Amino acid sequence: MASAFSPSQSKIQTVTVVGGGVAGLAAASALADSGYKVRLIERRPYVGGRASSYEHPGTGEIIDNCQHLLFGCCTNLIDLYGRIGALDKLRWFDDITMIEPGGRRSVLRPSPLPAPLHASLAFLRARAFSLADKLAIARGLTAFMAGIPNDDSEENFAHWLARHKQTPGAIKRFWEPVLFAALNEELDKTSVHYAAKVCRELFLCSPQAGRMAIPSVPLSELYGHALNSLKARGAEINLRTNVARVEWSDQSQQWVVEAETERFTSDAVIFALPFEAMAKLVPALPEAPGKEALASQISQFSHAPIAAVHLWFDREITELEHASMLDTTIQWLFNKSKLQPQRQGRQGHYLELVISVLRSVIPMQRQELIDLSLRELALFFPVVREAKLLKAAVTKEVRATFSIRPQLDRIRPISLSPWPNIFLAGDWTATDWPATMEGAARSGYLAAEALSRAGGREEKFLQPDLPPSGMMRFFG
Repeated sequence: MASAFSPSQSKIQTVTVVGGGVAGLAAASALADSGYKVRLIERRPYVGGRASSYEHPGTGEIIDNCQHLLFGCCTNLIDLYGRIGALDKLRWFDDITMIEPGGRRSVLRPSPLPAPLHASLAFLRARAFSLADKLAIARGLTAFMAGIPNDDSEENFAHWLARHKQTPGAIKRFWEPVLFAALNEELDKTSVHYAAKVCRELFLCSPQAGRMAIPSVPLSELYGHALNSLKARGAEINLRTNVARVEWSDQSQQWVVEAETERFTSDAVIFALPFEAMAKLVPALPEAPGKEALASQISQFSHAPIAAVHLWFDREITELEHASMLDTTIQWLFNKSKLQPQRQGRQGHYLELVISVLRSVIPMQRQELIDLSLRELALFFPVVREAKLLKAAVTKEVRATFSIRPQLDRIRPISLSPWPNIFLAGDWTATDWPATMEGAARSGYLAAEALSRAGGREEKFLQPDLPPSGMMRFFG
């Protein structure tokens, strides 16, 4: 077997990317742009992975599996959208509206003050927080100005909040809404490192970093631009294709990717799969030093869920395009009839309500969750009680994200694998980002860079972080 793994380190021309989620699309797009012959394999009939949409059989409507957001600090995801020609499919917002039961609103928006003070005026005016809450939030955010702690502590973020004397109101109305949405994990299971990273980027570094964008088209349509872009660059696309095993061919000196009815050969392979799919594939890969260690790393990941309730009413419920809902099970509202222009003029005013991380809602029956959402939505918008519900749908993603628990960095693998010219991508790999589309895009670019180095080309795809602005330039 000594000759089994002796690929040429000076020639990587053909690449098979297994997995058509954001990570796989980022890797494939970067490499195709650089002249590699790329083949993308995806088991579903569409791309986007967990960031996808489909026609819901009960409603006949195209819905996203869950609402996905990005922010100005997502430099690699924005770069990917530029590569595939989809930048014009984003709606950018500077304001975030927080609503309390009863309808009182607080709007967070940047001011002309330099960072990190640009958000301070909005917090001072926010009626959702008491004076004690505001002082606590300011004290908490200030702790992240000089930098963020490493992910080497067992402390979880709930303990960190208690240690920094955060009030119940600050926790319930600020830290939970922000971090549930960004990290999709309960605070007593959340890494301090990644909580700090999110808060520093969104509220301290610069106004641009904290700008929020929402796709204006269904997610599969958004990432469908990547397929068109790849095909235009000569890439081969194989949808509805499930990979069973990968083995080395001494004869061709290439990797052989075996699907149910086809075999594909290439100089290199990038696995851009969720960790649970990669865990199933690792045993079918050839024996190599480090294989067992990788399998052990992958086995230590766990999931966190997201649920969404989709409602179509006979009238407009709110003029808001999106909002954070305080003190209720439902956490975020997205007005799809306003966010997606192609829905304007269609029957039914469509709202999507998102519930991150709360594992207690996953066992709830469809109608039970719809009824709960209607009751809570009426607390904010009384017109719900008069409106007619035309149709509804519930989506649950039990495997929405990986759990961003403390010391997670110890088990996140890098792009290099135990096998030569096989590389790893996926938001769960070592990107220094949580489970986000940005983390997935970064992982795809990192895998593409590792492949380039293996072939002696040393190309750079990873985009730099947004630089701090204002007074934050003088902090780490």
